[in-house]
Amino acid sequence: MGATKGLSYSYRFVFITALFITCLLASNILIVKQIELFGLTLPAAVVIFPLSYIFGDVLTEVYGYSQARRVIWLGFFCNLLMVIAICLVGILPASSVFDAQAAYERILGNTPRFLIASFIAYLAGEFVNSYIMARMKMLTKGRWLWTRTIASTVAGEAVDTAIVLLIGFWGVLPPSIILSMIFWHWLFKICYEILATPLTYTLVRYLKKAENLDTYDYGTDFNPLRAD
Repeated sequence: MGATKGLSYSYRFVFITALFITCLLASNILIVKQIELFGLTLPAAVVIFPLSYIFGDVLTEVYGYSQARRVIWLGFFCNLLMVIAICLVGILPASSVFDAQAAYERILGNTPRFLIASFIAYLAGEFVNSYIMARMKMLTKGRWLWTRTIASTVAGEAVDTAIVLLIGFWGVLPPSIILSMIFWHWLFKICYEILATPLTYTLVRYLKKAENLDTYDYGTDFNPLRAD
């Protein structure tokens, strides 16, 4: 077991990829609503966005970094297409029977600043997550899955959260408030990952058995821009 060629695009791989991208796209819509959990004010996207990291962990663990890299970029371009479509529809003249143009723009009309922040944060966070997963798997020789799922999420979510909040709110909110938001958002996502560890184990075990596959990234080029 080890080579992904020939099994990369099984229906199981496509299904996990679809779940990964769905979580990403849904998060970028849900982020406009603020919710209160455990006394903390958080973007509603925290309900689903951490799942993208779980599915990213599963993709890297089973199919390898190269396949995860394809999925990360696919998610990026799907997100870009969605944003372009939303913006295009937003500027088209509304019909006289449509009386919710202001609501449409309020919910879906993210500012360019937040769009740029989310794009950069997504790519940086997901690639850090996938890289650490692949490297730690080789170092641990495939043992202790929980150590690499949690460690990769700790690092990936830290990068993602810091980038999106720093770019999104620097100069708008005091630095102390931004740092507090980064910490609590990051901590919530880590707790989410820890609680979801049984789900990760279940998916990984099922896929490895069903695909007869357990990829180790020896000799892999970890350049995120590499096209292969």
